[in-house]
Order: sequence, then structure tokens, then C-alpha cells
Amino acid sequence: MADQFIEVDKLRDTLRESLGKDDKRQEDISRPDVLTRIESVIQTIVISVSEGEAPVLRVMNRSTWDNVRFHESVGLVQKADVPVRTLRCDCPSSATRFSDSYATKRDIYYNDPQLFGSQTTLDSILDDISCMLKAPRRSLHVCATSKGFISGDLCYLEDDGTKVDCSSSSTAVPVSSNVNGIRNIVSAAKFILIVEKDATFQRLLDDAFCTRLSPCIIITGKGVPDVNSRLMIEIMCIYKYGSRSLASEAHSLTVPSVLWLGLLPSDIQRYRVPEETLIPFSQADESKINSLRTRDYISCQPAWEREIETMQRLKQKAEIQCLASIAPHFLTRVYLPNKLRYGGWI
Repeated sequence: MADQFIEVDKLRDTLRESLGKDDKRQEDISRPDVLTRIESVIQTIVISVSEGEAPVLRVMNRSTWDNVRFHESVGLVQKADVPVRTLRCDCPSSATRFSDSYATKRDIYYNDPQLFGSQTTLDSILDDISCMLKAPRRSLHVCATSKGFISGDLCYLEDDGTKVDCSSSSTAVPVSSNVNGIRNIVSAAKFILIVEKDATFQRLLDDAFCTRLSPCIIITGKGVPDVNSRLMIEIMCIYKYGSRSLASEAHSLTVPSVLWLGLLPSDIQRYRVPEETLIPFSQADESKINSLRTRDYISCQPAWEREIETMQRLKQKAEIQCLASIAPHFLTRVYLPNKLRYGGWI
């Protein structure tokens, strides 16, 4: 069994050697510093009101690629000289007192759903405020409702002292909504497998994947919004390099060491995936591919470029579930074990 992790161990040693060289992860900002930044914004608003003008907020523009740059060891980061846009506040609003408690974005929305109109509007407002203050949402005591699950060789304590054991082979544990608060982490895992879709994650659980390839950890974010209209390469890029809209938090949110295991476009031909399980390219897929090829982080990944070229040539895509058409347990007992044993990642 030991020889199945030779390539994984080599990769881990390489990553350990590079760890720390460019490690500038964004730390939580202290409460006094957060309050100082908020007070500075409020002071500007008070001055505007005292002069008989409508309050104006100046927030960084997070919606254009021109305002981010690619950093090889981090991913997409926000440029220092990002232009700002102004938001006029012509109507009064109220805010609850800053406290030590945390609130989810959903909690805030339901405090006044008529004011915000939609959860999407509130999410955008919170991201703008976080970017304006240069403080991650967690430092503002705002957290997103966790939708991910994790299973495998992992135990830890939540910030309230609750012990969490993720080692059950048949069930998964919800990802903590306050990851920065967990402590006493214990794990001997050789690797962490990120699974895009919940259905595939459940398939791995049902087939006792973590027991068969122990010690390891599997985790899923249960896809991304509007996943049916997006390509796996795009999702992989978000995990590895981050997104345009959250480039201001890249040091905390990206995982540049993550590698793409599959299903690769080249695997479609390599494993002779049945034609009837493939999905024809749509116009939206073609547009997404063309957009991806213009991004800086693709040009520094020759293997990714080749996979994109393969996908464009085939004019087809495949979900990883299609491997079940080869054999019921092909994914968990053949495809993934061989990929991990022989270093089949890019």
C-alpha cells in the first residue's frame, strides 16, 4: 500500500520546500484597526452631511479584469492603483452596533429583505465594504453560510470547544462557518481531494474512498453558482488563483499549490469515454473557453493550455460521472487510485 503514495509524497516534499518563500497570507485584522477604518469612512460621511451634500462612498471597482494582476505564487490579486467608483447615499439607513458576535450574510439579509431586495444585492454590498476597508469579511464579523462538506483523516476543535471528528467512512461533516476559529488540528492525510460536485462526493463516500486510500481528506464546496453553464477549468482556476471580484482577499482565499486531477479533456480519448455520455459545446462554452485563454494564469500553465486546446478541438465536454458508463466503480477503484499513484495531475 505504501508505494501508491510515492508520487504524492514527492509532490508534498516539493510543496513543503516552497512553503514560506512567498507565504504572505492575510491575517485577521484587529478589532481596533477595523473600527478605525470604519470611523474614517463615517467621518467622511459626516463632513459631507455637515456641508449639506449627500454622503458619498468611494469603493474600488471589482468588476473588471483591468483592476487585477496575476501573481504566480498567490493568484489573482488587486492592483494598488485601482480606480474607484462613487455611490451616493441619498436615503437614511441604520446599522446595528458593532459587537463580538458573528452574523451570516443570510442573517443580515433577513433583517430587512425589503431594503436589500435580494441576497445578491447584499452580497455585493458586503464585498464592496470589505474591499473599501481593505478588511476581509470575517474581520467585519460577517461570514457566509457554509455549504461544503468534509470527510477523512481529520480532527479539530471548533472555537466554542466542540470536538469534530471527520473520520467516519459513510458520513461527512459540514465545513465550519468560522474556519479561522478552529484549533488543535490533527491529521496524517497524504493529500486533500477537492471534489466539485456533491453527487461525486457522495459517490466517494458510498464506496469508502477515504478508507481505501487512507490516510486522506476529501472536501466539496458543492459546485459554484450556475455551475451548469460553467466549465470545470473555470472552477479549477477559481480554487487555484481566485476570482476577479475577490482579488482583494487573494492571500487568504487562493490555493496556488492545488493541482488538477480530472476529468481532463484528454482523458475523454485516453479512456474511450462513450460518445453518448459526452455533452456538445454550446455557444456559452465557446465564449468561456475564449475568455479563459486570454487570462495570464493560463499562459503560465502549458499543460492547461493543451487541455483547453483539446477541448476546443473536440467541441465536447464530459462530467466526471460519465466514467460510471465504463464500469460502476471505475472512478473510485481505477481512475482516482491510478491518478494518485502515478502522478496523473497537471
